[in-house]
Amino acid sequence: MLKTKLDYYIEKYETKDFIKDDPVQFIHKFTNKNDIEIIGFIASLYAYGKREVFISKLNHIVNVMKNKPFEYIKSFDVKDNNVLNCDYRFSKDCDLKEVFKILNMLYKENESLESLFKYSYNQKKEIWNMFQGVADYFYSKVNEKNITSGFYHLLPNPEKKSALKRMNMLMRWFVRKSEVDIGIWNFIDKSELLIPLDTHVAKISRSLGLLKRNDNGYNSVIELTNNLKQFDPKDPVKYDFALFGYGVNNNI
Repeated sequence: MLKTKLDYYIEKYETKDFIKDDPVQFIHKFTNKNDIEIIGFIASLYAYGKREVFISKLNHIVNVMKNKPFEYIKSFDVKDNNVLNCDYRFSKDCDLKEVFKILNMLYKENESLESLFKYSYNQKKEIWNMFQGVADYFYSKVNEKNITSGFYHLLPNPEKKSALKRMNMLMRWFVRKSEVDIGIWNFIDKSELLIPLDTHVAKISRSLGLLKRNDNGYNSVIELTNNLKQFDPKDPVKYDFALFGYGVNNNI
């Protein structure tokens, strides 16, 4: 039975040993909630491409922040000519500086990432609308003269109905509570989370008959999540670990 097989992989892979090779490792480096939110958000933005490459880049960003993400953001001034050396694939230093600038503005307003996500969620009590609200906040604050198109790769527009894999991954980290995920946000129930879908997860899901659609966009995210809810309607996204484990053990 497929559920039994996937539950086995959850038990095998949703352990502390999973953390060291995954971008989730960065939220486990800190104990202060503001530090965790900021570094988790940045880690999710950069979590694409070759894992060893973006993890190296994220380690560099942590060093730039002198291991104090919240203090760094609070004192960040985009007018400074500091060189971050954070170019990564589609995005450049200037794009990350704008992200830092907007985070600085958010926290100066006595708000936080959680308050931004929570406010956006409460508008319609719907997760995709929440993502749109978060993106719109950043878009409303960005100075177009200071960025490249890489800014919009870091923060894609939910209106375009892509999978938003990295944003869904961030929500898994912050809403679920396990040995891997830290569960520091409680304004949304884990039953409402969506599977972080990329080409690899999509390929595995199709091989298991969990995904019929050929595209890897929003509709496939919904289809796969709904199918996983048949196994556990209260926590469908835990099967992210099962799909990972299945892929590892079957060389997919």
